[in-house]
Amino acid sequence: MSLQYPKEFVVDVDSPFDGMVLEQIISEEDLKKRVQELGREITQRYRDKTPILIAVLNGSFIFVADLIRELDIECEVDFIKLSSYMNETKSSGTVRLIKDISANITDRDIIVIEDIVDSGLTMKFLKDRMEGSGPSSVAFVTLLHKEEVSQIDFDLDYVGFKIPNRFVVGYGLDLDQKYRKLPAIYAVKEEVPEQGN
Repeated sequence: MSLQYPKEFVVDVDSPFDGMVLEQIISEEDLKKRVQELGREITQRYRDKTPILIAVLNGSFIFVADLIRELDIECEVDFIKLSSYMNETKSSGTVRLIKDISANITDRDIIVIEDIVDSGLTMKFLKDRMEGSGPSSVAFVTLLHKEEVSQIDFDLDYVGFKIPNRFVVGYGLDLDQKYRKLPAIYAVKEEVPEQGN
């Protein structure tokens, strides 16, 4: 029997943000439906190809696990981990590569999968990193996009949901490494400055 989370609840775990209120903004059902739609769109584009899905850790792990099961094509999976945060909420303004991919992506079709794009700092880094290895193509997928604060100068190929500039958790996204297991997307009612992976 799975836990049922209310649409709004007060955080009661030991963290610097005890007592904050989380408000559901995207339901579990809407997430499932949109991931299915993205799976169909990506399948159509990559029919008769075998792309490499590169998931950005840690936040995208649930999203990519669900998405890959909606693809009706063969594909490979690899992982990359970056950090641009001095702590969980404030960006240092630079990107540090913590774990690089292991696959050879030269002359391959690459699909980069992010949990969230806000400023776009890590996405710009990923674009340069992937294109520098000579792939046949690179596409970018993000579950969430804070379009009003995004500063990327290229198009994202697939966007699950556009959301306002609010700090969100759940479905893989965390705050102080907690709340990733929430089945829906919740926004913190009291504003937290910036979003992390």
